[in-house]
Amino acid sequence: MIKRAIPIALMFLSGALAAQSYEPPRTASGKPNLQGFWTNASLTTMQRSANYEEIGLVIPDDRLPEFTNDHHQNVRQATDDNQVQGELPDGSDLARGRGYNAFWVDPGSQFGRVRGQSRTSWITYPEDGRIPFSQQGNDLRSAAYARRGNDGPEGRSLGERCIIGFGSTGGPPMNNVLYNNMYQFVQTDDYLMILVEMVHDTRIIPINGQHRPDVLEPWLGDSVGYWDGDTLVVETVNLHPQQSPRNAAPLSAKGKIIERFTRYSDDQILYEFEVSDPVYYTEDWRGEMTFNTTDTRPYEYACHEGNYGLTGILAGARRLELEPASD
Repeated sequence: MIKRAIPIALMFLSGALAAQSYEPPRTASGKPNLQGFWTNASLTTMQRSANYEEIGLVIPDDRLPEFTNDHHQNVRQATDDNQVQGELPDGSDLARGRGYNAFWVDPGSQFGRVRGQSRTSWITYPEDGRIPFSQQGNDLRSAAYARRGNDGPEGRSLGERCIIGFGSTGGPPMNNVLYNNMYQFVQTDDYLMILVEMVHDTRIIPINGQHRPDVLEPWLGDSVGYWDGDTLVVETVNLHPQQSPRNAAPLSAKGKIIERFTRYSDDQILYEFEVSDPVYYTEDWRGEMTFNTTDTRPYEYACHEGNYGLTGILAGARRLELEPASD
């Protein structure tokens, strides 16, 4: 354990020194300017895949081309999900039926680089890169998923209902998914607004504000921010109860999430997060990712326009109810 802790400590120290030597652009009031269009599209995921257990958090530079070329998302793009040109897909398979196949997804083609290193997971602690769910936390999550069904729209996922984004893109913590990984930051002295491309979520974070009464449990939680030197720190509590068990970081009324936004370079924001909750987890866990500048602009995510998927799911369930039960 000591042998692993020393290089990890040196890694974060070197990253901190690099950030300290960078002079960020500043607003008229002298605060680091976080504004702009950013993306966290990446092959790196929140939790570490078993494929990378042997190498841990940081991908060695000499193995990076191998892992990048062999990653299943890049293979999908290179082969177009093994589509045969000129052959009409029969729809029997979701991918071959042109559902969420390679044509429609845009997860990124490179592993995320944080503090100059390619990472296998955004989670940095625990060292195995996995969320340390407690038994109670797993039971709460299982109970939430068990309530899903087709009796009405309330039984479907929040993303299918166009309420908040899929995969915790709005956070906290803000996670990357298969597509729509763009964000727009708008900053004033009193607020940071984060527009999320996926399902057009918007976080409006007061700076030096106060948390609202606990009875209020908004989508994406109750967030307030403050400046710690050149880093904007955001504390979030009271996630909406329907969002909480399905979030990337589920949270009970006893939990909180701390996010830290630091301009690391002209092209990157270093985004750190720490999750604390004695109900869902056996210990606190933390991670970090980067938001990278992009010249691309997000399209409007008009989720409800043409949202025939939800109608089709419920209509299909009603049709099945009319069929006689099989023996």
